[in-house]
Amino acid sequence: MTKVILNGCSGFMGRVLTDVIAEDPAVEAVAGIDVVDRGDRPYPVFTNPADCDVEADVIIDFSNYKAADGILEFAKERNLPLVLCTTGLTEEQLQKMRDYSKEVAILRSANMSLGINLLMKLVQEAARVLAEAGFDMEIVEQHHNRKLDAPSGTALALADSINEAMDQAYTYVFDRSQRHEKRDAKEIGISAVRGGSIVGVHDVIYAGTDEVIELRHTAYSRAIFAKGAVSAAKYLAGKPAGMYDMADVIG
Repeated sequence: MTKVILNGCSGFMGRVLTDVIAEDPAVEAVAGIDVVDRGDRPYPVFTNPADCDVEADVIIDFSNYKAADGILEFAKERNLPLVLCTTGLTEEQLQKMRDYSKEVAILRSANMSLGINLLMKLVQEAARVLAEAGFDMEIVEQHHNRKLDAPSGTALALADSINEAMDQAYTYVFDRSQRHEKRDAKEIGISAVRGGSIVGVHDVIYAGTDEVIELRHTAYSRAIFAKGAVSAAKYLAGKPAGMYDMADVIG
């Protein structure tokens, strides 16, 4: 059984993770870390990582970028593999993550969904065939009206996946409202929709002459991110130091 410490256990995703883990007989949440202990977790909660002395196999972090430095330090000191799900990390924190990965296993992904990470592979395969055939490529993402950033990190990761497959030949266009010119063949348009309670929809559109191919991922619940993080934790437990991502998990 994989024993997990949850960083950010009192937040929304922490609660979702707790429920997902409770339904998985191969995983156990043995402790939580959060600045607030609501007293409703089925495991001990520590408000300071340094006070957490519970034995575990891996840490799952779904917190806030402000807590990233502390959990990176904790993972390094305890030599505990870390699944880092928090977004919005600063460049300094990303560099610290890369430095610490030389001493401990760290897995980070722009999106923890297994489906999204499979989609990242599929868009590359499609681009290799369709871009060469003259298809234009566009990405449209939809999220709830409370999301602060646009476009989403996942939309950018999908664009990066395509660009990697195309030897970085494409530029990104986020807004055409001030442009009065023909679309360039070497661009990827990225558009964002914000409204209601949409959990997350990502469409990758390949538009050619007289035909269009669309690849879509729809998230109906944030539980998919928790399930992906648990799969990542099972994979990462016991792994040697290094940087990993969800592509390693799905194989």
